[in-house]
Amino acid sequence: MNTAQNFGAHPQVGLPLLLSMGDVCGIGPEVAVAAWAADLSESGFSDLCLVGDVSVLRRALVFMGLSLPVAVLGSLQEFVQRPPNALPVWQPAGLPVDLAAEPLGRISARAGAAAALCIEASVLEIQAKQASGLVTAPIHKEALHAAGVDFPGHTELLQARSVPPGAPLPPVRMMLANEELRTVLVTIHCSLRQAIEQINTVRVLETLRITQAALQRVGIARPRIAVAGLNPHAGEGGLFGDEEILHIAPAIAQARGEGMEVSGPHAPDTVFMRARQAPEHAGEFDVVVAMTHDHGLIPVKYLGVEQGVNVTLGLPFVRTSPDHGTAFDLAGTGRADPASMAAAIRMARRLIGRA
Repeated sequence: MNTAQNFGAHPQVGLPLLLSMGDVCGIGPEVAVAAWAADLSESGFSDLCLVGDVSVLRRALVFMGLSLPVAVLGSLQEFVQRPPNALPVWQPAGLPVDLAAEPLGRISARAGAAAALCIEASVLEIQAKQASGLVTAPIHKEALHAAGVDFPGHTELLQARSVPPGAPLPPVRMMLANEELRTVLVTIHCSLRQAIEQINTVRVLETLRITQAALQRVGIARPRIAVAGLNPHAGEGGLFGDEEILHIAPAIAQARGEGMEVSGPHAPDTVFMRARQAPEHAGEFDVVVAMTHDHGLIPVKYLGVEQGVNVTLGLPFVRTSPDHGTAFDLAGTGRADPASMAAAIRMARRLIGRA
């Protein structure tokens, strides 16, 4: 282990929680180091280990005005010997060289390849029981594509890497959550036309089961699950579409038969207001299940991305991320807000039982 200073033994917190650096041309490295520093300041120690390019993360410290030593780990086994006040960084083998030379604020194939490699290396360490979970800084879908990574985003990449090659993929879902609203998506990254074609009773019921299990893991014994319809006014009895009648309502009925507290299909233009937990309004529901990506994510993001957290449900390990993208326009300015990253770290700890 190479470090600028030696601070002695570090408090033991179990296996490290990994934090991947994201796209080096965006704000991922900056919010990652800032969240780690804030975590250290608040608690006096941190269970986080950053995964990424050492030079990029050193530069991120400078961008964020942080004067901190860096502990370069040869392996995650060295995490237990890390100095308590040094940023622990594990740099996986095979990263493209000289990543800090990539232009900030630009789509880069090398940045996309590096981001994917850090994610995949982190998953391997979790599977080898060398880490407790994964928090991911933002990546750029076009950079992944430019690098030849055949996945539209984190969710699909993690799903594929969570099982051996050729094994059936686990059903996964995306949940976006903040202090006021949680929403889980039946369909994720695909065209709207494809999303509508994917909606069926089996998929909706599977989403309800995954949602129920996830909320129970964070301490909600009997989650109140509201299901948003697909069509205006939830189809208005078939006048505006029949997906609610053919697919969504039967899934709700089966979920109720399994003992879940599920209601709907509700009109999608009002159900999120009913579910919102606010000082002047106690939410009627603990979570809303939405049929498509934008139906579910627009309401949560409208409330503010500062505290938003993306959680991948259904994986055999914990994965969270902040509710924002690479923000190329802010990269290198030192103005990136680490609040959403900090919220993602807190959520990951809750899910692994450390909160």
